[in-house]
Amino acid sequence: MNPTLRYTGLRLGIFAACFVVIAALAYVGVLPEAIGTANPLWITLLSIVVSAPISYVVLRKQRDEMSQQVASRVERVKQRLDANRGMEDDDRAAA
Repeated sequence: MNPTLRYTGLRLGIFAACFVVIAALAYVGVLPEAIGTANPLWITLLSIVVSAPISYVVLRKQRDEMSQQVASRVERVKQRLDANRGMEDDDRAAA
């Protein structure tokens, strides 16, 4: 499976799990259910804040794999650009 898709799926899964746990805690009264009338927004923002550090720690390996994949793609694109620039320079010199 593509490392980028795997990382994104795992990150969304961690967010969804945090959302469910926080919504349940708000429902039973452990956490405040809302700030004013912003119940869904409050729970979503709190889930984002909680899931971010969890994802950072838990998904370190997947993030490293994804960054290696992205770095190799960038390197290939740079090589192609350099090759194209060389071809353009050769065409200009021949003209």
